[in-house]
Amino acid sequence: MLEQTVQAIGPLDLNAMAAAKDHQARLALPPGSLGRLHQFAVKMAGVTGRPRPAVRDLGVITMAGDHGVAVRGVSKFPQEVTREMVVNFARGGAAINVLTRHVGARLTVVDMGVAGPALNIDMDEKGKVRFVSRRVGSGTRDIFTGPAMTRDEAVRSLETGIRVFIEEKERGLDAVGTGDMGIANTTPSSAIAAAMLAVSPRQVVNRGTGIDDAALDHKVQVVARALAVNRPDSSDPIDILAKVGGYEIGGIAGVILAACAHRVPVVVDGFISTAAALLACGFHPEVKQYLFSGHQSAVEGHRLMLEEMGLEPMIDLGMRLGEGTGAAFGLSILAAASRIATEMHTFEEAQVSGPGNDGG
Repeated sequence: MLEQTVQAIGPLDLNAMAAAKDHQARLALPPGSLGRLHQFAVKMAGVTGRPRPAVRDLGVITMAGDHGVAVRGVSKFPQEVTREMVVNFARGGAAINVLTRHVGARLTVVDMGVAGPALNIDMDEKGKVRFVSRRVGSGTRDIFTGPAMTRDEAVRSLETGIRVFIEEKERGLDAVGTGDMGIANTTPSSAIAAAMLAVSPRQVVNRGTGIDDAALDHKVQVVARALAVNRPDSSDPIDILAKVGGYEIGGIAGVILAACAHRVPVVVDGFISTAAALLACGFHPEVKQYLFSGHQSAVEGHRLMLEEMGLEPMIDLGMRLGEGTGAAFGLSILAAASRIATEMHTFEEAQVSGPGNDGG
């Protein structure tokens, strides 16, 4: 499934983009006056192959998993918070629930490998949240001492993300946002970024849940040790995921690959989702063309990954929560760009004089 999905990814549709650009130029407003919304509309045309793509069905897929490296004291919060927050997501009480409701997106929460027994959740939000259990394992192993998972488990996490996306696409999905939940997951994400960008851990390790300077120094050392012990192959995204990644990170990368194969725009959330996107780009050079960055996360290393993929964040609100919160805002902006493209009149349709005419 993974190989077939990667092989199905192709370049953007240049003809659709040219037609979209022409249509944007004829809209009844001063040329370019809606700024990047015009660019988003043209890029979405290239992704979807439709000059005026309708983006109405929005969805955020939030992947959850635990990490063995949590025992190294790299987070302010105990590991059981992952489990507790997944329950909170499913019951509609978290920030991501509020923001997906706000922007009119549905939320799918996936247990990719939360530590402990499988979750059995009674959801309070009828039709608003879908919870699915797709466990690859009960949390990854400690990357400080060895690989996070086997290569087979890495492939399983990627293919699980692909399957989840396909399930969501069958429900109707015009654009998808990625999200995450997992205590200590900024540590493996930092290791992925350092491995793929060939930079030092100090350049990408961040404070995550808000650790102090001493804890930050310790976290840098943990990531450096993980990279030295595991020696991930920077040219092999599966090896990187297996050596220093996480089940939910693999799941997000799988969602991204599947979305590209199905020509669906992807809005990437913050640091963890961007590390997953960087992994996905390692499978196919065209992947980055399908991506939109929902926001600039207020953590070190995020900008470096975005620059590597040539992505400019849609907004910068100083957020660093994760969950898919930045992606939710990004989806609403894509929907707005789509509505401009599909609903707004051209000069001719509106019977308004264009630039250079007597109407000024």
